[in-house]
Amino acid sequence: MKLTVIYWSGTGNTEEMADLIADGARDAGSEVEVKSVDEADPRDVGACDVLALGCPSMGDEVLEEDEFEPYVASIENAIKGKKMALFGSYGWGDGQWMRDWVQRMRDAGAELLADGLIVNEAPVGDDIERCKSLGRLLAAE
Repeated sequence: MKLTVIYWSGTGNTEEMADLIADGARDAGSEVEVKSVDEADPRDVGACDVLALGCPSMGDEVLEEDEFEPYVASIENAIKGKKMALFGSYGWGDGQWMRDWVQRMRDAGAELLADGLIVNEAPVGDDIERCKSLGRLLAAE
């Protein structure tokens, strides 16, 4: 099983989540590729069995608008039936950006394997295990 993790991170918190998710999946025996969105290509969606996308909450609880939002828009037609998970960090708000993003991906036909995983600021304590656990869950697909 191949998992591709694509993320955008401004402070490093979401990047750390991506790495922890990848660690959990690798520990469970998956082949994992981790890419920053600026290294990603829409073809990455078709080249993996499971896709994990990560982006922090930005501005008024939206996805990062310069790089990540355009990437998500570019793959929206390619994710129908794709097994996926979403994750990201936040510093304010109540997670509305994640609820909106989850609904958007469901509406596009993605098969979300878990609720969107959100972490306040950097992953510490139980958050580390939650990220690794998501990786293990994705590896089981």
